Amino acid sequence: MARRLRGPLVAVCGPSAPRDRDLLAAREVGALLAERGATLICGGLGGAMAAAAAGARENGGVVVGILPGDDPAEAGPDVEIALATGLGEMRNCLIARSASAMIAIGGGVGTLSEIAFALVLGKPVAGIDTWQLRPPRGGAIATARVHPARSAQEAVDWALGPAPGAATSGGAG
Repeated sequence: MARRLRGPLVAVCGPSAPRDRDLLAAREVGALLAERGATLICGGLGGAMAAAAAGARENGGVVVGILPGDDPAEAGPDVEIALATGLGEMRNCLIARSASAMIAIGGGVGTLSEIAFALVLGKPVAGIDTWQLRPPRGGAIATARVHPARSAQEAVDWALGPAPGAATSGGAG
């Protein structure tokens, strides 16, 4: 019997050339998402994306990679479902649109674009040592912000909302 995707879909984004602490955080985020039954969606390549994918797959999770190129074989080894878009960096919008929440870890301008797309789409974004945006006072998106998480556990808890039976409020719910 074929395995069915589990939900919710949570995007994990981060740099292709990450710092060691980004790799550790991404791997832990991937593991925690898998333990909570979420499907991880990412850019499908190396760096922080590969670390998150490895953490998820090692813990029985499903990983979807939305690739910038035309060849699904370019996906990292832990990507179970590789979607080759041929869209280059524009695939970042697909990642944000597909997810119910996003966790950003570290990052460069590619990560910033994923964060921006998620915020425009009204998706909750938690960040671990990543971009913190401050809109202008009175701006139209004054409430759009990245929730600063101090750990992988806090980011996952916030992105998924309260665990069953918990009395706290979180992000995507």
